[in-house]
Amino acid sequence: MWRILDADAIKPWQHEHWIFPRDPDFAAKAGRVVDLYAGLWGDERLDPEDRIISADEKTSIQARVRCHATLGPAPGRRRRVEHEYERGGALQYLAAWDIQEGLVMGRCEAATGIEPFGRLVKQVMARPEYAKASRVFWVVDNGSSHRGAASVKRMAKAYPNAVLVHTPVHASWLNQVEVYFSLVQRKVLTPNDFADLAAVEQRLRLYEELTNRSPRPFDWKFDRRKLTAFLRRLDAKRLTRPNP
Repeated sequence: MWRILDADAIKPWQHEHWIFPRDPDFAAKAGRVVDLYAGLWGDERLDPEDRIISADEKTSIQARVRCHATLGPAPGRRRRVEHEYERGGALQYLAAWDIQEGLVMGRCEAATGIEPFGRLVKQVMARPEYAKASRVFWVVDNGSSHRGAASVKRMAKAYPNAVLVHTPVHASWLNQVEVYFSLVQRKVLTPNDFADLAAVEQRLRLYEELTNRSPRPFDWKFDRRKLTAFLRRLDAKRLTRPNP
């Protein structure tokens, strides 16, 4: 029966979730971010001493303590991970991705918030290459740790050479650190099989070290031209959307 259904052209059980952009300033905010990735700020080229950081939090990373020890792979058998587990707590992983160098700087915290994010910023800005930079652009989403005009002022007051740049609402996919988080999810946290939170933190730090041994920026392809095409498709969908 499954083979018959799978071969059919219509598969109504398949679906995917998405969020239709609702930020009234989506075009302007998104354009500013993609232009920044392309080395532009406003109508001017970035200074060679300018740096760009993409930062965010990966929240509620659990330590799932399996009820039976994991069995390693063997001839003709995959690794076996016990389905049932006990919760060993959760931590938050904050990371800053240098989009020009392909370096990552992260830290683990018990909770997210303005103060934990401030500690990440301090950790990065204390490094000479950022402390002495002409400007350090920080691309962030609209999470509560760094939301709104107040966060922009707070950043500028603490670090005069830092510029906080927000993505549009519901557009974290424009934040390059999310690409790094997807790698962390696949290569570090899957399967989630840890004795405790200390083991989770150790694995995260080891992956940071591995990444920074051979740093490589992401080959980011979503530029102003692709943004314009995306906005045209959105406008077309709005025009064909039925009235409520």
